[in-house]
Amino acid sequence: MNDVLKIPMFPLSIFPLPGELVPLHIFEPRYRQLLEDAESSDMAFGIYFNHVSNFEKLGSLVKLESVIKRYKTGESDIIAKCIDIFSLSKMFRTFRDKLYPGGEVELWQVDTAYPMGKNLRKYFTEYLNLNRINHADKSISLYDAANELNLGFEERLKLVLQEETKKEQFLISRLKYQIQLLHQVEKAKDVYHLN
Repeated sequence: MNDVLKIPMFPLSIFPLPGELVPLHIFEPRYRQLLEDAESSDMAFGIYFNHVSNFEKLGSLVKLESVIKRYKTGESDIIAKCIDIFSLSKMFRTFRDKLYPGGEVELWQVDTAYPMGKNLRKYFTEYLNLNRINHADKSISLYDAANELNLGFEERLKLVLQEETKKEQFLISRLKYQIQLLHQVEKAKDVYHLN
């Protein structure tokens, strides 16, 4: 982790993982201002995981990827991409002279280019093949596998808080379970005949 930074903050009850694309609907005036600032200065902002299970005060650093739709009311649908994880030390009602909140954070500097291990790749490729998804060659990091699994909030926290050496085993166990379910679904198709 690095020095403490002050960043704009968007508290939500979601916890995006690095590499994940997050659709957001922006409607409050303070977050519309945040969107304007993110567009004009290409700045990153934090999504603080506002949930009772977040004892460690973690959040996700995101950057605006695109604005999908703008409404006449001033609302917008956007896509943000998670680029890092942070630990929050302080939250402020407003960020500098803005309407939106801010916070003091330490970035984790997650390396999303670090390749997944051979064993994880094997199970991840099998999982993608069973789901008829063809992009295993583009997936390089363990976070690619985690994002494809669509883990729940507690599982996401558990994953990021694992020691580095145990993260892959955590994902392999989840992949094995999903693969087993997918095989059961295939077997069930052989039993029932549609008329």
